[in-house]
This record gives sequence, structure tokens and C-alpha cells, in this order.
Amino acid sequence: MNHVVIGTLAFDSIETPYDKRERAIGGSATYFAHAASKFGPVGLVGVVGQDFPDEVLEDFRGRGIDIEGVEHAEGESFFWAGRYEADWNTRHTLETRLNVFADFDPKLPESYRDADFVFLANGAPAIQRKALDQVRSPRLVVADTMNLWIDIARDELIDLLGRIDGLVLNDEEARMLTGEANLFRAAGKILEMGPKFIVLKKGEHGAFLFGEEHRFALPAYPVDNVVDPTGAGDSFAGGFMGYLAHTASLDPSSQRAAMLYGTVTASFCVEGFSTEEIGLHGRGAVDRRYDALRAFVTP
Repeated sequence: MNHVVIGTLAFDSIETPYDKRERAIGGSATYFAHAASKFGPVGLVGVVGQDFPDEVLEDFRGRGIDIEGVEHAEGESFFWAGRYEADWNTRHTLETRLNVFADFDPKLPESYRDADFVFLANGAPAIQRKALDQVRSPRLVVADTMNLWIDIARDELIDLLGRIDGLVLNDEEARMLTGEANLFRAAGKILEMGPKFIVLKKGEHGAFLFGEEHRFALPAYPVDNVVDPTGAGDSFAGGFMGYLAHTASLDPSSQRAAMLYGTVTASFCVEGFSTEEIGLHGRGAVDRRYDALRAFVTP
């Protein structure tokens, strides 16, 4: 397996000003894998409880998502509940239950350990490091993080940054990590910590790619009807990494194209709850929206 993601498989209960869903399938690795599988097979490493439906995992398999790395444990699966305000940028966490994820000790199958492309989805830096320790010689390792880990596991996160090639985070997290209000200075400081590039997400305002020798800015894809933004960042990362794994190219032009593909896969995600929309569309639909976005941003 050449492309691997390590992260969460979960149930989400989501409220928006217009609708809600109870115990929808979610999790960082779930969204990432659905997006990445548009470009080729991806191996999934995570843990589920006894309440996670077997038919959902079989659906994953049918989409080119390898589930050999999914561990089954006694207890309930990770659960998150949240509510969004009408501006979509304000999210309130109502409940988080780690359940079986609290004791998750990632174990990569032998077939995953020679992966060239590895994504460490949002999780405790200690778990991300344990997973990375099991990969022999990856070409590209990218990690996601969040304000919680910057706050309570900063030293472990800084240590991880010295071992990865790319970091995905949002503007608030970049400022928190560096103490810099200016995003360009914040990006420069993060690059000094070890990564060769960072992808800085700004929600409906798009994303930035900061590298050692190049920068790239991209607006969000114009979506007429946002239904649920949960998983948009993970879907972006899946499209970004999935394209790079498919092309096996890491040059700046490939990274810029990967940014467009990440933006496109995120746009499908927000058009439905859970994986309802991103699961409907194949590579052809992704390419058509990519062409439309490219025409939109090209002079």
C-alpha cells in the first residue's frame, strides 16, 4: 500500500441552523480516505468499537479504501457532537467521547510499512509519532494538528515537526503555535521548525501554501449551498495528498495542482452531511470541478 492515513473513525451528531444528523459516520481518517480514494487506493489505520457497522467498512473497501489497518476494540467508537452557527465559521463542541480511541495504539500492517505517502490525521502527537515510527522510508509525510495539541502537547508536537515534510493547520492554530499575528511571519517560523511546506487553511476564504521557495494562494471553491462543513479540512487534505500520491511528483507545480484538487474535494464534502456528497462523486466529477476552479483562478 503506497498511500496510508492514520486517524479517527467516528460517529458525529451535528446541528446546523437548517438541519441535523444523529450519529452520522465521521472521523478525520474517514473524510480523508473518501477524498484520497478518488485518485487511487489508500490504506486506513484507526480503531472502531463494537457499535461501528461492518457494512460501512465494507463500503469503504468498495471505494478502494483498504481496511486492513482498522482495529476492532471492545467498547464504543469515538463520538463527537457539535453545533454550527449561521456563519458556518462558528462551531460549538457539545460533547466529545474518545471511547476506544482513548487507548488507541496504532499498529500498521506489514503491507503499509513501505508506504511512500503518509498522512498523520489530527490526533495526539504521541499517536502520530508512534505511527510514523512504523513507516520505513516514506517520500512524503504530512500531518494535521489542532489548538488542543498546541496547548497541551506542545513539546511533543514541536518534536514531530522536525520529522515531517508538511503540516496542515488553520490560521488560528498557526498564530497560536508561533505567537505571530501576521500569517506570513507565522508561516516562516513554522518552516524553521522543520516542515518543508505548510498548508494554511482559511475556511471559506481558501488556503495558502507556504514552501521554502514558493508560495501559492487559492480561494475556496464557490459552493452555492453549504450543508455541513464538518470534515472539510480532512477532505481537503485527502484530495491534496491523493493527487500527489497518484502523480508521484512533489515539485511546486504538482503541489499547486494538489491545492486545487484539495479545494475541490472539500467543496463536495460541505454540500452534504457526513460523506453523503463526497461519496457520490467519482474522479470524473472531481476533474470537471477542478477545471472549473482552474478557469476561475487563472487570468
